[in-house]
Amino acid sequence: MSNHAQKIIDVLNEMFPDAKAELDFTNNFELLIAVVLSAQTTDVGVNKVTPVLFQKYSTPEKMMHAPIEDLENILKSIGLYKNKAKNIKALSKILYEQHDSKVPSDRQALEALPGVGRKTTNVVISNAFNIPAFAVDTHVERVSKRLGIANTNDNVITVEKKLMEYFDKKHWLKLHHQMIFFGRYHCKAQKPNCAACPLFDICTYDKK
Repeated sequence: MSNHAQKIIDVLNEMFPDAKAELDFTNNFELLIAVVLSAQTTDVGVNKVTPVLFQKYSTPEKMMHAPIEDLENILKSIGLYKNKAKNIKALSKILYEQHDSKVPSDRQALEALPGVGRKTTNVVISNAFNIPAFAVDTHVERVSKRLGIANTNDNVITVEKKLMEYFDKKHWLKLHHQMIFFGRYHCKAQKPNCAACPLFDICTYDKK
């Protein structure tokens, strides 16, 4: 692992020693649903709707039988709520019928669920099962490119691959949360805090 990689780890360990998922959940099913709901929506927005959702529909069996109108009503404050309501109802049915109401740890099985893509799968397997993975959201993608880990024209799959090559596997679980925090609260899309950035010297951001 390069000196740059170690410096990034050291800095992020100091800045965000306790970084973790900011979605509220108490079990793997709630985690999966919350991550599906978080697409193109803030974690804060998701956390506002899930208490009611999980109180009413706490298991895959209950969720699969939920009236779609009620799901839409609960989720209406978040983006793409109609499609998300349909997806969480459908994936709950699959969990109940094919996986004994348990969230699978297998990547292929997860990605076969409605509304679940690679990023969601990476979040679930890392948070629920401690399987090392790098979930590349907009924050991780932006930070990776600004720090020169990835190129500006790389897609998310390429960024993920480069992150896994750049950092030792033992750091992935914690580091992907730390990079989210770094991008969300420090290296923002607009007006990043470059003046106080401890990684300024290795940053490639052209507007710094």
